[in-house]
Order: sequence, then C-alpha cells, then structure tokens
Amino acid sequence: MHMSGESLAVILIVGLIAGWLAGQIVQGTGFGLLGDLIVGVVGALIGSWLLPQLGIHLGTGLLAAIINATIGAIVLLILISIVRGGGGWRGSWGRRW
Repeated sequence: MHMSGESLAVILIVGLIAGWLAGQIVQGTGFGLLGDLIVGVVGALIGSWLLPQLGIHLGTGLLAAIINATIGAIVLLILISIVRGGGGWRGSWGRRW
C-alpha cells in the first residue's frame, strides 16, 4: 500500500482537529498536540467502523471525515472514562460539588 504525503497530511490534520474537538466536548480541555492526534486518529478508526454499523453515512470530503473522527473520538473518550472509573461523560454525570 502506498500513501502519498498529502494523504498523510490530511490524516494528521483530521486527527488533530477531531481529537481537539472531542477533548473540548468530553473533558472540557484538549490533551496537547500528541494526545489530540492519537485520540483523533483512533477515533477516526472507531467512527469509520461504528457509523456504518448504525446505518449512518456522512458522505465524503474533509468535513465528513472530521465529523466522523470526532464522533469516534468522543466514543473513545467516554469508554476510557468509564473503564477508568470516572463515571462517564465529564466524569460525574451532573454531580455538583
């Protein structure tokens, strides 16, 4: 399999944007450059598998790829939070301190 430099650049840009957006939505902050990239790229893999399983097709293009990767990254962050014992989204499901 051959991947051009442009393809790699698009993957990295989509991963960064999606990871940053998911971090803003789920945790309220980003995870830094490398963390956002990893979350976004893994989220893109999850989203590209999960959304078709649910019968959701966003189409093609850069915006669709960012939305797909962001949805996958949000799912990833929620699952990580549940496994780590954080209680889920935003860590507390509405608890006030």
